Amino acid sequence: MVTEIRGFTDPQKEEYIKKKFRDEEQASRIISHIKTSRSLHIMCHIPVFCWITATVLEDELKTREGGQLPKTLTEMYIHFLVVQAKVKKVKYDGGAETDPHWSPESRKMIESLGKLAFVQLQKGNLIFYESDLTECGIGIRAASVYSGVFTQIFKEERGLYQDKVFCFIHLSVQEFLAALHVHLTFINSGLNLLEEQQTTSKNSDTRESAEKLFYQSAVNKALQSPNGHLDLFLRFLLGLSLQTNQILLRGLLTQTGSSSQTNQETVQFIKEKLNETLSSEKTINLFHCLNELNDRSLVEEIQEYLRSGRLSRYKLSPAQWSALVFILLSSEKDLDVFDLKKYSASEEALLRLLPVVKASNKALISVPNLSETGCEGVSSVLRSQYSSLRELNLSINSLEDSGFKIFSAALESPHCRLETLRLNICNLSERSYETLSSILSSQSSSLKELDLGNNKLHDSAGKLLSIGLKSLNCKLNNLRLDHCNSLERICEAPFSVLNSQYSNLRGLDLSNNDLHDSKVNLLSVSVKGPHCKLETLSLSGCLITGEGCTYLASALSSNPSHLRELDLSYNHPGHSGMKLLSAGLKDPGWRLDTLRVEPAGVRWLRPGLRKYSCELTIDTNTVNTKLQLSDNNRKVTRVEEVQSYPDHPDRFDVCKQLLCRNGLTGRCYWEVEWRGDVYISVSYRRIRRKGGRDCVFGHNYQSWSLYCDYNGPCHVWHNNRQISISSSSSSSVSNRVAVYVDCPAGTLSFYRVSSDTLIHLHTFNTTFTEPLYPGFTVGHGSSVSLC
Repeated sequence: MVTEIRGFTDPQKEEYIKKKFRDEEQASRIISHIKTSRSLHIMCHIPVFCWITATVLEDELKTREGGQLPKTLTEMYIHFLVVQAKVKKVKYDGGAETDPHWSPESRKMIESLGKLAFVQLQKGNLIFYESDLTECGIGIRAASVYSGVFTQIFKEERGLYQDKVFCFIHLSVQEFLAALHVHLTFINSGLNLLEEQQTTSKNSDTRESAEKLFYQSAVNKALQSPNGHLDLFLRFLLGLSLQTNQILLRGLLTQTGSSSQTNQETVQFIKEKLNETLSSEKTINLFHCLNELNDRSLVEEIQEYLRSGRLSRYKLSPAQWSALVFILLSSEKDLDVFDLKKYSASEEALLRLLPVVKASNKALISVPNLSETGCEGVSSVLRSQYSSLRELNLSINSLEDSGFKIFSAALESPHCRLETLRLNICNLSERSYETLSSILSSQSSSLKELDLGNNKLHDSAGKLLSIGLKSLNCKLNNLRLDHCNSLERICEAPFSVLNSQYSNLRGLDLSNNDLHDSKVNLLSVSVKGPHCKLETLSLSGCLITGEGCTYLASALSSNPSHLRELDLSYNHPGHSGMKLLSAGLKDPGWRLDTLRVEPAGVRWLRPGLRKYSCELTIDTNTVNTKLQLSDNNRKVTRVEEVQSYPDHPDRFDVCKQLLCRNGLTGRCYWEVEWRGDVYISVSYRRIRRKGGRDCVFGHNYQSWSLYCDYNGPCHVWHNNRQISISSSSSSSVSNRVAVYVDCPAGTLSFYRVSSDTLIHLHTFNTTFTEPLYPGFTVGHGSSVSLC
């Protein structure tokens, strides 16, 4: 059994502060200040730290005279220590608030507690017995006095056998005092407590080099810790090296140390460490250390790349990748969706950003030719008991059998809690379907939704998949098998699953498969069965006529039918089918709530994607003056002579491109032939017409493009990001490209045409917010023709 301990959520942090401060304005100021520092905001999920922060900021708002509120962890704990010293001075020593708060007695107490904190931190002890106190030169009576005076730092409790035990109020307080002790010892005596062979350096010539080695040894020691027990200690120690923080401890510190040059050398040393191979936890802590040293240069550099939208164009160093991980993991936004292509559609990016994948609820990972190394990286996230991942989208990856086998082992892990797996356009083999069947049959599998769209599903593969779907252990609720091409050759294997005693399927998508009425008949028999629990069925674009509607109506009218939603759009139900289904909606014996039949008509009975063919018309008001129209405005050629087109605000003035008149909002398909260098694109109407490269299709967020040259399709573009694609160079492949867009579904696909076969090149998955207009950019000596 695993017990998960959670701290404050963001709303709970604010609720706590509002309850602590009755003054709404003061509470609001404190909340606003905490939000300005990601370090403080993250730490405030710890209730004790939230209390410490509130205590310090309350005192600061009452007593400060100008100046900034504490922003770093070290500043906050220094102020907290000072507040406790003030309380002791006034409450126990009878002094005034204006008196110096560091008396010799207070200094001795803090120095003793610091030594205890450090010695026991090294041993991993959080609770201290009399023997531990004696080792550090503290008597049991003195410890009781300390706990009575510094009540908010150190406390006394009764152990199992009623003996006295002591502890700090929180581990972070122990870590801070331990760092303070190590710092004081070095500043006052030159002794480095972090070295195994401790040496003392007081010589002014060697002092600076000793300081440098002191902080570097602290970094190395923390990195060598197998469990990270010195991570927070290191952040405090480096924070204490700043002169500004040492000034805050004036009275406790009798002398200061560490120059700005030493601080810069420490910063540089940490940056060098970030270029080494470190765990994500250690890397993130080093960025917190840089924050304590007031150096945010690496983070700001990556933030600028992100703001510019050009991150994928840079070759990042390991330190820069680490900075990106740090930024994403400490982002105020919830780590809900991780989309790899926002950063770089490469395997290196995937492997570098695995900590972010692990912390996300949903991950979209599309990498051309994902290797076994990449598969193993993603699998390590799935196997982790600390992973937050619940939905994984691996669509548009050509997964080899060996790589898929690696995934399957992870998906069957008892720690894997993945609920949704999308494998759209993954070129799955028969062996992959066998592996999937094994996953679905696994007792430990948590999968509830599976997307296998745009993969060939032959008879044998369908039977293999059906075995897993019928398993007693299968928990699948939703299955997508759209665009699987060969479903018309399958017998009843996938359909019989619906009437299986153990089937939990509630949703089934068979859209864009050439089922015909015969397969709909087989499907209807299963829907009618006593064990079928199906609630949503999509048969959009499946070549169904009125005959198929009769079979479906029979299934829907049967008593056990649970079906509530049926999509028959892009079919030809005819008058009889429409009448039958519409009447059924009013029948109390049917449970159907939603029926979609539009668009409908005989034109949708054409096989494949060509049923969605649309006739494009070039908008002559958009054509650049270096583009010549011919063949009844269906061919565009790049020429050197300026064409005599009338002035128009919609005309592209610099870019050699044009748009079509057609505003696309549904499903549309068209083919074009090209020669030379062209961009085959879709764009929002509002794309800029005046300007250079940023107006080129695919080089902005308003358009999507496939670039083709003399050798064939090369890469796709969107928002100035390029993704390379592989394309057949066979002589049987024509210079013809097909484009298919499903605007409501948010998919845009490019295909190379070979006879009657479509070879998939790339699919964009996005959300289209406006109608799309086909467009073309034409290079020197090049042309493009509408087919």
